Amino acid sequence: MQDDQQPKRTSSDRVATSGSGAGNRRNFLKAAAIGSAAAVAAPWIGNVQAQQGIRIRMQSSWQPGTVGYRTFESWANGVAEATSGEVSIEPFPAGAVAGAFEVADAVRNGVLDGQNWFTVYWPGKMPAGVFLTAFPMGLSLPHQWDMMFGAYGGFGIAKELYRKQGQELLGYVHHDLNLIHSKIPLRSFDDFDGVKIRMPGGIVAETFAEMGARTTLLPGSEVYPALEKGTIDAADFTGAAVNYELGFWQVADYIIMGPPSTPCLHQAVDLMDISVNRRVYERMSSQTQDLMHDLVAAYSREHYAAIQKANAEAWPKYREKGVEIIHLSEEDADRFRQVSIPLWFKWANKDPDAARMFRAHLDTMMDPAVALITEDDIKDFELNV
Repeated sequence: MQDDQQPKRTSSDRVATSGSGAGNRRNFLKAAAIGSAAAVAAPWIGNVQAQQGIRIRMQSSWQPGTVGYRTFESWANGVAEATSGEVSIEPFPAGAVAGAFEVADAVRNGVLDGQNWFTVYWPGKMPAGVFLTAFPMGLSLPHQWDMMFGAYGGFGIAKELYRKQGQELLGYVHHDLNLIHSKIPLRSFDDFDGVKIRMPGGIVAETFAEMGARTTLLPGSEVYPALEKGTIDAADFTGAAVNYELGFWQVADYIIMGPPSTPCLHQAVDLMDISVNRRVYERMSSQTQDLMHDLVAAYSREHYAAIQKANAEAWPKYREKGVEIIHLSEEDADRFRQVSIPLWFKWANKDPDAARMFRAHLDTMMDPAVALITEDDIKDFELNV
């Protein structure tokens, strides 16, 4: 979705949009700055904050050495230049300061100042977090998420949710669909029965449990060792390139995906975020607050493009290593949807915030240009907004 198709935004209701397009770090940061309400040469650069500088210690969910972390680190290192020194970011990889599931708490408590987190971890902190990232058989393409956050008001709701957690959401970051790596061939819906599989918790884990799988929750750093030792049979993790770099091809002979219509059934748009502690955000000048939202939007585009380019190079490597890519059938996808829809409403009705967030999803899924569900699909369910 192009910027000129978006409604006019304020600094408190910015929407970070996705899209592809490469370019070096300096160019894409400067392009974002030019589009901001704050021009980098303006007089506000000489204010007290710019002179003293705001240093943000920000931890990513990406492990070091991956294309995801390299892209994050490059972006973080360019923020000082883009803000003329008012803000600088010190990047940290996964686990460097806080555990995978504790990052949001660390930001809230001031142990860290910011996060680049997989939003799939939010359900452990709040039910509405389920709808801050992809959930089974939900919105399945990046531009659909842009519609939900922009046209249907989801970003404003997300902003409120983050503020309740002591954070300011600067934008969401497009990444990839998730894969299932398996030590055994899973060729149908029924094959998941009894399989011990790592899932990120929340509605995703519950969906697979409804299919008969035995789910377990592990941080990203423990997934490869668990597959290697055989303590789990299969694992959900990120996309093709990162998983190849982490060596998953050495410990799992199969990649399980959905049918051609829906290549990922459970986490088709695995979002990340960029957010900072509210106290840190409030120290920024209003112009830099605007600019930081734009820089995150630029980062989302750069990140998505870098991941997809690396994926294109990774897929042939899996085949060369003898990894078989299995696509489930359309019938399997239909059965997966039947299991998923009741769980949508179960989680949405856990609290009013979850219901509001899911309402934005539901409206987007029923948009004629998206058409993922119909009134008939949900006629037996009620949303308690």
